[in-house]
Amino acid sequence: MSEIDLSDYSNLDPQAFAQMVKSASDAQLNEVLSGELRGKILDEIFGRMPALFRPERAGNTNAVIHWIITGGAGGGSDTYELTIADGTCVLSPSPVKEPKLAITVGPADFLKVVSGNGNPVMMFMTGKLKAKGDLALAANIANLFNIPKA
Repeated sequence: MSEIDLSDYSNLDPQAFAQMVKSASDAQLNEVLSGELRGKILDEIFGRMPALFRPERAGNTNAVIHWIITGGAGGGSDTYELTIADGTCVLSPSPVKEPKLAITVGPADFLKVVSGNGNPVMMFMTGKLKAKGDLALAANIANLFNIPKA
């Protein structure tokens, strides 16, 4: 299995990232997000989300969203909190607010969703992505961000 190199993810543009994810296997994606670069990669992905936010599509959406990425060391998970309010999207330093929506997803499927290589609705229907809370928001979340296409 050839390796995918996300060690310098911060310098990858969204199109290159999307192409890399598209060409990788689930096993490769899971391996990348189970290793030492997991925190760095997740921090960079979530750190970019406020810049990729499309306020014109958010309307009057006000919501706290928790993204729970499974597959961490020892079977653990990482939780990231995004707050959408008044036409802005803010990444919280730690998840402390009560979420309107909590999305739980495995590492490979998460990378597919954020790179535009996976259909979150289909993942939800097949149980690969779990959404708890506001399901209408869950169905619309991809429209709120400028997701790259490979």
